[in-house]
Amino acid sequence: MDRHSTLSTGLFLMLPVILEVEVLKLKQMLSRISLVSVSLGISFFQNEISCLNEKGEHVDWFLIYKLPKFTSSGVGSGLNYMYTDAVVKSWVKSTYTVNSTEGALGRTFAQLYQGKGYMSNSTAYILYNDGPPELKYLMLFGHTKGALYFDKSQGFWISHTVPHFPPFPERGFDYPSSGRLYGQTALCITFKYQQLLQISQQLAYYNPRVYNCSMPAVFQADMVVLGKMCEGVTPIVHMNKNLEILVSAGGELFCNFAKSQLFDDDIYTGWVAQELGTDLLAETWQRFPYQLAPNCSLPKHVFNVQNVSLPGPVVFWSHNDHSKWCVSWKYGDGWACLGDLNREATQAKRGGGLLCTQNPAIYSGLRLAVGLYDGC
Repeated sequence: MDRHSTLSTGLFLMLPVILEVEVLKLKQMLSRISLVSVSLGISFFQNEISCLNEKGEHVDWFLIYKLPKFTSSGVGSGLNYMYTDAVVKSWVKSTYTVNSTEGALGRTFAQLYQGKGYMSNSTAYILYNDGPPELKYLMLFGHTKGALYFDKSQGFWISHTVPHFPPFPERGFDYPSSGRLYGQTALCITFKYQQLLQISQQLAYYNPRVYNCSMPAVFQADMVVLGKMCEGVTPIVHMNKNLEILVSAGGELFCNFAKSQLFDDDIYTGWVAQELGTDLLAETWQRFPYQLAPNCSLPKHVFNVQNVSLPGPVVFWSHNDHSKWCVSWKYGDGWACLGDLNREATQAKRGGGLLCTQNPAIYSGLRLAVGLYDGC
């Protein structure tokens, strides 16, 4: 069924919802992965679909922070970005622009685009965006943006905040002119196939607008939910939210918070902060008068980041930043989350999610980016 044209260990300490037996299973699985990789002397990613860095090398994950057009230092191109990954572990300013085929996004999507992966019967993909390229915006879907591309062995999941992106594969890789104005983020994670099966179930809660996809017959028995979304069928969920623990191909742990439109609450305040047991600093697109006030009534509080400061220094206000992320206010908690939803009343009524981790590089990079923030 194709629609080409339209359509770490710290994690275990702070999640009471995970039963002890499930924790043990995860630890045993990670141990087996480590032993196999050492005994065979192979890379997790060799000759497989994965996130790629700016040298075209396979990486477990990368994070880019696209800088807005207007910053404290003046008017820029709106195409420059900061980059970090599982090897670099700190922000560096990319020598490429975000629309370059030599940047991390360009090289990663090249596996689907230039590699003609979208025409293959042995690979599958979905592109989703509530503001898709070339099509009208609809609020019927979750406020979520991303891409999955995989085969029966491995693939990547990119969660990003860029409307009208990425293009239809037949058009080739590019970056929308509308995306230059605001700051944006994109998190790419490499996953083995079994984890992608879990992700497909989580996306049912997101209710993404899938505008382009291919789900060949070899995947249809496994990827039932993605197959239905590829056909334009709205998935049915039996709960209003769901939390899953995902393990990257390299063994990094991520909590995936997925909420449907039935969970009528701010995801940061009503769920994530309370579940992780940490006060959060949330950077979301703070547009007056739509933004929510800081929440100080629940056991764990959520404050709004008012401006962002990245190495350079590059400083910009939240209303110039379309990113959606949060970090623990307390350094010792060490949580960082990236995802889809703004702290706005209307978005409480839409699907979406967050990918959360205690990876020190991701946490420190985002925590140090926090400038001013409000409080109680």
